[in-house]
Amino acid sequence: MPKRLGILTGGGDCPGLNAVIRAATKTAYSHGYEMFGFLDGYTGVVEGRYIKLDPPAISGLLHRGGTILGTNNRSNPFYFPVKENGEVTYRDMSDKAITRLEQMGIEVLLVVGGDGTLAGARDFKARGARVIGIPKTIDNDLAATDQTFGFDTAVRTATEALDKLHTTAESHHRVMVLELMGRYAGWIALYSGLAGGADVILIPEIPWHIESVLKKIEARRAEGKPFSIVVVAEGVKSPEGELVVQRTVEGSVERVRLGGIGQLVGKLIEEKSGIETRVTVLGHIQRGGSPSSYDRVLATRFGVAAAELAVKGIHGVMVCLRGNDISHVPLEAAVGKPRTIPLDHQLLATARAIGISFGDD
Repeated sequence: MPKRLGILTGGGDCPGLNAVIRAATKTAYSHGYEMFGFLDGYTGVVEGRYIKLDPPAISGLLHRGGTILGTNNRSNPFYFPVKENGEVTYRDMSDKAITRLEQMGIEVLLVVGGDGTLAGARDFKARGARVIGIPKTIDNDLAATDQTFGFDTAVRTATEALDKLHTTAESHHRVMVLELMGRYAGWIALYSGLAGGADVILIPEIPWHIESVLKKIEARRAEGKPFSIVVVAEGVKSPEGELVVQRTVEGSVERVRLGGIGQLVGKLIEEKSGIETRVTVLGHIQRGGSPSSYDRVLATRFGVAAAELAVKGIHGVMVCLRGNDISHVPLEAAVGKPRTIPLDHQLLATARAIGISFGDD
């Protein structure tokens, strides 16, 4: 049997996943390995659904968004949905998944995902499986890497949205609120807010007060600027300190679906200031589209590094970016603690220096 590697993409999709698949597959074949792609995250490993990835299958992938393998944020192999007698129950199917990898002759499984997906890889490792993690998330909140692919493209998309909101806000003398993704960390809001000329940026790391937001808006009006732009990360808590939850999803790695903080902020601004306020929720647009050149390069570097580690017999690690270099860390160090924005981060100081409010002054 030829030497074989496997790869899956789990969790939420993001730009750059196809670039990783392409790079890892090209590298595997250059070393005489075959590559198999499991469909829909861990579901494909449990249920035995996969495709053989060869050079024709990966042709033209570099610029494509999404993932040709499909993804799933509900396919936790340790808590896997099984339908019996019309009812859905959850079982530990990890042994079945590991046995399948062994039967297929998969020497190492490359797992591309965020915190939840990589936690599954860590737990697979504890069961004796040979796995390598590849970090992806538009939120940029994985602690063991300086940046994840997908983040740069999401920031670009959010910045373009802010550019468009500026023109209509200025024309109608309104306050425009833009709600962005960012469950635990406000990286997208901070970067795009700074790049897009926001007046107020609300992030999960900094508690805010509506009075401070209104103070900034009123100060702008006093300066002859009757419009304002407010950026809000979805993980920002209400003034009472509660997360704003849209719904819950049973069986998902992240059961809680956030959403609505933008509407709450917009409502409070309009009620307390009397200024007409409009709210835009960018949502999954941030996940879609062709990856930026930076994300294509970073994803390619991650894919090559992961495949080369596998060929060398190294596993149980996650590839990561440290400065300008690609390195790797143990999977145990890669998950469980989100990478939030430090309160002494230089970009926070930069934003405050040019008058941006974080709602805490």
